[in-house]
Amino acid sequence: MATTATKRKPVFVKVDQLKPGTNGHTLTVKVVSSKPVKTVSNRDGRSSVLAARPSRIAECLVGDETGTIIFTARNEQVDLMNAGATLTLRNAKIDMFKGSMRLAVDRWGRIEAAEPANFEVKEDNNLSLVEYELVNVVEE
Repeated sequence: MATTATKRKPVFVKVDQLKPGTNGHTLTVKVVSSKPVKTVSNRDGRSSVLAARPSRIAECLVGDETGTIIFTARNEQVDLMNAGATLTLRNAKIDMFKGSMRLAVDRWGRIEAAEPANFEVKEDNNLSLVEYELVNVVEE
């Protein structure tokens, strides 16, 4: 008996629903701004990124009508991050950087151009400005 795998319909989330340490998010966002980030050299002067494959990284402010978050775009993802563009992020994850949330799409996810969104980005609720502290919970 052959079983047909049914694709689950993605559940779209809003920016303000994102939480630290979570992944598998699908969301539609508008790009507010994008700025390239230089590769950082480590102590012995070599670039921390493999020299054979220079990688481009940009920090992009993306958001929807509930808030904004910094999205870390890598390599060819950088080309899609034009201010005003509407994108669908599939299987996005939350990375933590210096105690704050960053949205990212790794090789298991996808970024797709979407129809222009008809929402205004709520820019006064930037989730990347919220600082989280790692707390160890001791079970009694």
